Amino acid sequence: MILEMKVPSPGESITEVEIAEWLVQEGDYVEKDQAIAEVDSDKATLELPAEASGTVTFKAEVGDAVEVGAVVCLIDTSAAKPEGGDAPKATAFTPEVAATPKVETPVNTTYATGAASPAAKKILSEKGMDSTTIVGTGKDGRITKEDAVKAVPAMGQPTNVEGRGVSRSKLSMLRRKVAERLVAVKNETAMLTTFNEVDMSPIFELRKQYKEIFKEKHGVGLGFMSFFTLAVVRALKLFPSVNSMIDGKEMISYDFCDISIAVSGPKGLMVPVIRNAEDLTFRGVESEVKRLAILARDGQITVDEMTGGTFTITNGGVFGSMLSTPIINPPQSAILGMHNIVERPVALNGEVVIRPIMYVALSYDHRIIDGKESVGFLVAVKEALENPQEFLMDADVKNALEL
Repeated sequence: MILEMKVPSPGESITEVEIAEWLVQEGDYVEKDQAIAEVDSDKATLELPAEASGTVTFKAEVGDAVEVGAVVCLIDTSAAKPEGGDAPKATAFTPEVAATPKVETPVNTTYATGAASPAAKKILSEKGMDSTTIVGTGKDGRITKEDAVKAVPAMGQPTNVEGRGVSRSKLSMLRRKVAERLVAVKNETAMLTTFNEVDMSPIFELRKQYKEIFKEKHGVGLGFMSFFTLAVVRALKLFPSVNSMIDGKEMISYDFCDISIAVSGPKGLMVPVIRNAEDLTFRGVESEVKRLAILARDGQITVDEMTGGTFTITNGGVFGSMLSTPIINPPQSAILGMHNIVERPVALNGEVVIRPIMYVALSYDHRIIDGKESVGFLVAVKEALENPQEFLMDADVKNALEL
């Protein structure tokens, strides 16, 4: 029996995916539920499990965009399992088609090869491009008007000469969608960023005193994300417009805090969501951060776990960033940027002292959030981080940390 494997719907509003890579080879025997391919949607990279055991035949190649519900491969369920044990382990590769080899028709090299038509010459001249950088698709390799229109200027890219390699690779569907969304945010919102600094000494002291006990008791570390998440939750309650979004001519406000956290995954930046963060303790936040980070790292994160956040926290400090202006994660209206912690001289009670300082940045949509609210929000985050026992722990550290 031949089973047609179709692309399942990764989530609402997603109509097509792209084959990122096949994890098995054409003709391999696969087991039911074995991951046989990775597919990119515009929101996440997902694994495609085999729906039955049998030998696999590809119906799509790496890089192909296929609609949800389209057939991507066939599984011959009547095929016998090879002797010698289990199905082959999944290994990433670019498939080689086992069908009749493709015979490429050689291009005749003539005086027209590489020559541009008059219309193509004009377009290339306007783009400031040399015809020697274009591969013509016309007869005998002639550069057509369409070739010139599609040609993209190198924008200052060094000229390729013999002995120096240049490679091109197609952007994944996820990366292309991220690029589109980031440009759209810059063009469609009135984005502004306000900055402040946080003395991290109080948090350092608390972590130094309790992190080992906390980890032993709960099985997770006492990191900075729980302090920042709970400080953000408190500030969102004080300034509800920051926890709001624009929908056409309406403003939608939320009485819950679904906090998106930017994490680095194998396919790039992912933003899973901590649901109902207002109901979580330090232990609850740290456990959820760890769970989501592991899923993102292993490529197991789902679309549902990355959609629906009301506010985002991003931490460029883990990569060494001192200061940045984070871009809003649409359709949200604000994002908080954390940065690296550096010992800096600061004035305290008329004296210069050394303190571990973090610069923080709040980017916000000025169409819905006023300057007074944005600055007030960031000040509220700052005061909670600089006095966590009072503002985040109700003056009872052990109870707050569930020790």
